[in-house]
Amino acid sequence: MEVLLIVILAVIAAAVIKFWLISIIFRQEIKAVFERDPAAKSAFEVILLYSGLHAIIYYRMSHAIYSAGIPLLPRMISQYARFMTGIEIHPGATIGKGLFIDHGMGVVIGETTVIGDNVTLYQGVTLGGTGKEKGKRHPTLGNNVVVGTGAKVLGNIKIGNDVLIGANAVVIRDVPADSTVVGVPGRIVKQEGKIVHGIRLDHTNMPDPLVQALQHLQDEIDKINAHIKKHHQDPE
Repeated sequence: MEVLLIVILAVIAAAVIKFWLISIIFRQEIKAVFERDPAAKSAFEVILLYSGLHAIIYYRMSHAIYSAGIPLLPRMISQYARFMTGIEIHPGATIGKGLFIDHGMGVVIGETTVIGDNVTLYQGVTLGGTGKEKGKRHPTLGNNVVVGTGAKVLGNIKIGNDVLIGANAVVIRDVPADSTVVGVPGRIVKQEGKIVHGIRLDHTNMPDPLVQALQHLQDEIDKINAHIKKHHQDPE
């Protein structure tokens, strides 16, 4: 009975220590969850239940081993993480601080991907390649980038700071800082020429450049019709 009690206390102590270490080592990622997910209620809930945070923890472990030149083991860890979380992060990827993967199911981050600080990825996002080329073949994302649900960012391209990529967009070309990208293929839309600092999570009210172009065309047609009507009414 005493041995069982000791074992139980040891397990509890190990769990407390693990919780404490995670809360310290991954404090920026935990902070990011509270800043960007209104459903987060407590640090205990985030550490215990958030698959995006779990995937980042596994990634940090596998990346450290990968960087040490140890073969096979990093990929084994990343594949285990994929099985447990539904999120696949290659251990060779370079990821900055404060990454937040919301829900995360189906997220794929390729080997040569570079991600800056305070980036947000929603479910179904792919940061992938476009073929069988070697070397740098995955995208580089700057700081404060938000990538909407189902978006694909493909190839050795650069996404600037403070970029917002709309849901289901397919981005295959460089994107300058402080831009919004929507559509297939991705089209760049400036935010009225204004720089918006920080993280913008509202990717539900996205401008559509095709709709804007059609509206501009309709406005021109309306002007021509008005001019013709006026001419008929007053020919002199």
